[in-house]
Amino acid sequence: MEYSKEIENMCCLANNAKHGPAPIPEEGEWVKAKEVSDISGLTHGIGWCAPQQGACKLTLNVKNGIIEECLIETIGCSGMTHSASMAAEILTGKTILEALNTDLVCDAINTAMRELFLQIVYGRTQTAFSEKGLPIGAGLEDLGKGLRSQIGTTYGTNKKGPRYLELAEGYITKLALNDKDEIVGYSFVHLGKMMESIKKGVAPADALKKASGQYGQFDGAAKYIDPRNE
Repeated sequence: MEYSKEIENMCCLANNAKHGPAPIPEEGEWVKAKEVSDISGLTHGIGWCAPQQGACKLTLNVKNGIIEECLIETIGCSGMTHSASMAAEILTGKTILEALNTDLVCDAINTAMRELFLQIVYGRTQTAFSEKGLPIGAGLEDLGKGLRSQIGTTYGTNKKGPRYLELAEGYITKLALNDKDEIVGYSFVHLGKMMESIKKGVAPADALKKASGQYGQFDGAAKYIDPRNE
């Protein structure tokens, strides 16, 4: 350790301020975190790239400082999806400190990692007060049947009005309109459920019918349109 001349010439005084770190909530316990291995928790965070053309939702499940599980969901940028595939290989097995200082390929994923790091080390995780946290695999529960991300895609113009393209229920096939041309319902296909059925040997036409549904005042509407072509 190198000291300046001014420090070397100072006399020594006793330092009695030895409070230690404040305890933070972690998986149902209060922990005084001094090492990376003291950190545990599952949480989510959002990141964005510099041009803000895409975003990432990152979910991490950390046990004893090690990232044991990660879920990376991206939207708005085709290149970001490939970055996510690489990040899924990079993140697991690293400590949260290593991951914070590792290039996760995409700015949005790096930013999400930064936001998660702050939550985790300050005891603000989703499982802060859940005894023993959540098991590895809990991240997939966000995806639901067919393991597809929750996506909402809607579009609108001042001249032609709104279009619903994909909502939580699934891919929108038809919009139902009343006599004032207002949207009062829609039909949809849950693509995750459809693909699950097809993989089990169900004929595609039958799988499509089985995974289809409708919402709102769909029956008896004045008019139906395809939101992508009409």
